[in-house]
Amino acid sequence: MHQTNFLVREPLLDPKQRVVGYELCWQRQGEAPSTPAALEALVAFVAGQMVDGDDNWLLRDKTLFLEAVPAMLSTDALHQLPPERTVLSIKTSELARPDTLTAVQALRAGGVGILLRDADLARIGARLPTIASYVEVRFSGADVGSQARAYAALKQSTVAMVARPVSNWADFDACAALGLNAFVGKLHLTPRPSSDSKGMNPAQTIIMQLMQMVRQNADLPQLEAVLKRDATLSYKLLRFINSAGFGAGREIQSLKQALTLLGYTPLYRWLTLLLATASTSGYSPVLLETAVVRGRLAELLALAALGKSEAENVFVAGMFSLLDRLLGIAMEEVLANIQLSDDVVAALLTRSGKYGPYLALAEACELNSDLVASLAASLKLSPEDVNKAHLSALAWAQNVAA
Repeated sequence: MHQTNFLVREPLLDPKQRVVGYELCWQRQGEAPSTPAALEALVAFVAGQMVDGDDNWLLRDKTLFLEAVPAMLSTDALHQLPPERTVLSIKTSELARPDTLTAVQALRAGGVGILLRDADLARIGARLPTIASYVEVRFSGADVGSQARAYAALKQSTVAMVARPVSNWADFDACAALGLNAFVGKLHLTPRPSSDSKGMNPAQTIIMQLMQMVRQNADLPQLEAVLKRDATLSYKLLRFINSAGFGAGREIQSLKQALTLLGYTPLYRWLTLLLATASTSGYSPVLLETAVVRGRLAELLALAALGKSEAENVFVAGMFSLLDRLLGIAMEEVLANIQLSDDVVAALLTRSGKYGPYLALAEACELNSDLVASLAASLKLSPEDVNKAHLSALAWAQNVAA
C-alpha cells in the first residue's frame, strides 16, 4: 500500500496547543488493497521508519494515530510499534462483528490505543471504556451547551475525546472549555491571534543580519562580532555545536571555533531554523513544527534530483514558506528584509521555478490534497519515495531544539 498510495498527515493538539501526535491516512488511488499481506506490509513500513535499530521511538513523546480496518488488527507487524505510542482508529460499526470486537479488546489489553469513529455515545454508554481509549466527537459551534451535556459523562471516564473538525482558534478555545482532550483540524496552518506587535523582534533582526552576512561570505571575525551582541544566540550556537546530533567529537567553547567547524551553508540553515523559533507574533507550537517538517520534507524530496547544495536551498524555501504567518507580516515584507536567490523567491511567491514543485508537494502532504499524486509524478517521485521522506522528516523534526 505504501508503494501505491500516498501518506498524508494531520497533527493532534492538546489544550495547551502542543502537538501530541499525528494522524496518518492513506490517499486512495482507486480501490486500496486490503488483503492481510498488504496491510501487514503497510504497518511494517511505518514501523520500519519510526523505530530505529535500537528500538527507539523516533517520534519521542508523540503518539501515532493510524487509520485501521479489521484485517489490520491481527497483523504481526503491530508488535513492532510501541503500544503506548500507537492508536488504531476504527469505525464503531465494525465492532458489530464478534471477531473484530475480540481483536480490539485483545489490543487494548496489550496497551495499544483504540479510537472509535462515528460512535453513538448514548448506545455504547458504560461499555465504552472497555473498548476504546479515545472517541472521536464531531464538534459544532452551533450548540455548545448541548455538547457540554453530552460530553459530561465522558469527562469522568478514562476515555479521551478527540474533537473534529476544529478549524479555527475560537472553536479550539470552545473545545478546550468543554474538557475535550485533543483537536484535529487545520490549526497547523493558522496563526494564533495575538495582541503582540507584528514584525520582527530584536533577536530576529540580528538573525536576519547574520543571514545576510553569510550570503555575502562575510569574514568569520565579522560574524563573531555580531553574534557576541546577543548572549542568548551565542549560547544556542554553542549548545547546537556541542549536541550529540552534530557530533563535533570534542567540546567547543568559543564562537570562533563553532563558526569554523560549522561552515557557511550549515550556519545559514541553522539560522533559518532559529529565525522561525525566535518568533513571538502569531506564534503557536504547531505552526513552528509544521514549518520544520515542511522544510525538511521538501529538502528530502529534492535531494536525489538536485543534489545536497540545492536541496539545502529547498529547505530554506520550506522554512520561509510559513515565516509570514509566524511573524504576522506579509510574505513580500519578509522578502524585503532578506536577500534570497531568485529560485527561492519564485518558490515562495508562486511555487514555481526549480524549487517550487518540491515545496508544493510537501504542502500537499499536509492538506490531503488531490495534487499529491500529480506533483509527485511530475517530479518522477514514487509513492514510496514520498512516504519515506515524509516519515523521515517527521522524525527529524523531533530533534530540532526550540
